[in-house]
Amino acid sequence: MSNKKEYLKNYYQQNKEKKNEYQKEYYKNHKQECKDRIQTWSDNNKERIREYKRRYKQSPAGKKAATIYNWKKRGLLCDNYSNLYDKYLLAESCDVCKNIFKDRRDRCMDHDHETGLFRQFLCQACNNRDSWKKHMS
Repeated sequence: MSNKKEYLKNYYQQNKEKKNEYQKEYYKNHKQECKDRIQTWSDNNKERIREYKRRYKQSPAGKKAATIYNWKKRGLLCDNYSNLYDKYLLAESCDVCKNIFKDRRDRCMDHDHETGLFRQFLCQACNNRDSWKKHMS
């Protein structure tokens, strides 16, 4: 059995481009059949799909994707969201008042509402009052 698996793996690696080209051509010629097959599978596996999505949303990758999606939806612009997310997780205190964040909800992503660019990490109190802006100018 393992010899067959190894043979198929090697065959696939050696013929990857040929196989991909064949799959593209097949899909082009059988588009509706492929869509119907996918739809049928989806209809028959709704619970399985729902469970997969639930587990993904609870995973670190799912939480990261949801958080970045919400930042983008709220207008936050950044060159590298992945790096910003990592810094967000490591941020322990407010960049203005230096108070330690009590919990995840206390940590805010401050950004310029005109340009959308990220500025700093703030606590809820500093985010609600803009007095810190006087110190920046």
